[in-house]
Amino acid sequence: MSVTVSSTQRGGLAQRHGIEAGDKIIAINGNEINDILDYRFYETDRRLNIILEKSGGDRREIVIRKGQYDSLGVECGTYLMDKQHSCRNKCVFCFIDQLPKGMRQSLYFKDDDDRLSFLFGNYITLTNIDEREIERIIKMRISPVNISVHTTNPELRVRMMKNPHAGEALRFIRQLADGGISLNCQIVLCPEWNDGEELDRTLRDLTELCPAVQSIAVVPVGLTKHRGNLEKLRMFSPDECGEVIDQIEKFGDICVSKFGSRIVYPSDEFYLNAGREIRGEDFYEDYAQLENGVGMVSLLKSEFLSAVEEEQGDDGHYSASIACGTSIAPIIKKLLDPARKKWHNANWKVYPIVNHFFGEKITVSGLITGHDLTEQLRGAELGERLLISSSMLDSTGTVFLDDFTADDVEKALSVPVRVVSSDGYELLDALLGR
Repeated sequence: MSVTVSSTQRGGLAQRHGIEAGDKIIAINGNEINDILDYRFYETDRRLNIILEKSGGDRREIVIRKGQYDSLGVECGTYLMDKQHSCRNKCVFCFIDQLPKGMRQSLYFKDDDDRLSFLFGNYITLTNIDEREIERIIKMRISPVNISVHTTNPELRVRMMKNPHAGEALRFIRQLADGGISLNCQIVLCPEWNDGEELDRTLRDLTELCPAVQSIAVVPVGLTKHRGNLEKLRMFSPDECGEVIDQIEKFGDICVSKFGSRIVYPSDEFYLNAGREIRGEDFYEDYAQLENGVGMVSLLKSEFLSAVEEEQGDDGHYSASIACGTSIAPIIKKLLDPARKKWHNANWKVYPIVNHFFGEKITVSGLITGHDLTEQLRGAELGERLLISSSMLDSTGTVFLDDFTADDVEKALSVPVRVVSSDGYELLDALLGR
C-alpha cells in the first residue's frame, strides 16, 4: 500500500529532497503508509527513512533529518490520503435512508470511518474495520474513539443494523478498552427495540468497561415522513420520554457513587419532548457529549445568563428575531426574559419553525430547511436582523439541507441573516447587534 503525492510545499523538506507530485510514499522508517494516520504518526520522527516510488515505477530511498516541529510538506489528493470508508450497515433508524430524493449527492453518503472518529469526532459502528485496524489504533494511541453501540445484545444488534457482522464487532469495544483507548458511546434508542431491559443490559455492559468508557449518550430515534417501505418504527411518547429519563438518571446516579462520574446521559430531546426541565450544568460535568445534544441547552442557558449578568444594560432600541425548532422555542423565549429587564426597549421575537420538509415530528433546529424558514417568516416582523443557528447550515456556514443559502433567505425576507453558534455570549452579542 502507499499514498500518492499530489503536491509539495514550495521550499519545504519534501521538495528539497526531490519528492514530486505523482510520487508514492511506500514506507517511513520501515512502516507502511496507507493513509493520513500512518503518515502523521510516523512523520513525527526526527530521522525519516522514506521508501519512495517515482511516477515511472523506480523505487528510491531518501533519508531526511528534520526539526521536532517540522513537516515534510506533502499534500495528497484527499484529506485522508485515501478513500473515505462508507457504512456497510442498513440500520432500521438510519436518518439518511429517510431523506427525500433529489437532494445534493453528498447528503446520501454514509460515513463509517474510524479515522474520522479520531480526527473530527465522528461516530463509528466498528463493523467496517478488522483486527489489524484495532491493533493500529492501540499502537498509535488513537484516543478517544467514538462508537455507535445502540445495543450490546449481539443478535439484536444484527437485527437493528441489518449486518450479519454487527454482533461480532462488539468484541472490538472490549479490545480497545483493554488496550487503553478511551471510548465515548452513543445509543440511538428505538421504542420496543433496544429500550427497557435491553437498555439496562447495554448500560451495564458498557459501564463494566469504565474508566475506558468515558461517556454514553442516549438519543431518541428521529423519524421523517419519507420512510416509505422502511422498517416500521415509532417515536417515544412524552410519557415514555419521561420514563427513559428516569431510567437513565437512576443508572447515572449509580455511576456517580461507583465511579465518581455520571457517565450516561439522556439527550436534551428527551427532556424537551417530555416537557421536563433541562438539568443544570453540574449534572453534565464536563459536557462530554455536546455533539449528541447532551447538555447543549443547559450550557446555552448558563452562558447566556452569565453574559447578561456581566452587562450593564441600556435604553437602546434593539430589534431582532430568532428562528429555531419548535422544541427549543419555548426555552429561548423564557431565556430572553432576564435580558429584557436590562434592555427594556428591546423588541426581540422568537419564531418556532414547523418542519414541513422532513415532517412535523422533526422539531430540532438543525434540520430546518431554507424553504420552510422563508415560507413561514414571509411577512413577519423580523426587526433589524434574523438570527439562525449554525446547525442549520453545512460546514461552510452557507447552505441549508435543501440547498437554499443564507443569501437566498436574506433576499426572500429582505432582512440581514446572522448565523449564531450554540454560544450564549454570541447570542447576546447578536441580539444587541454587535
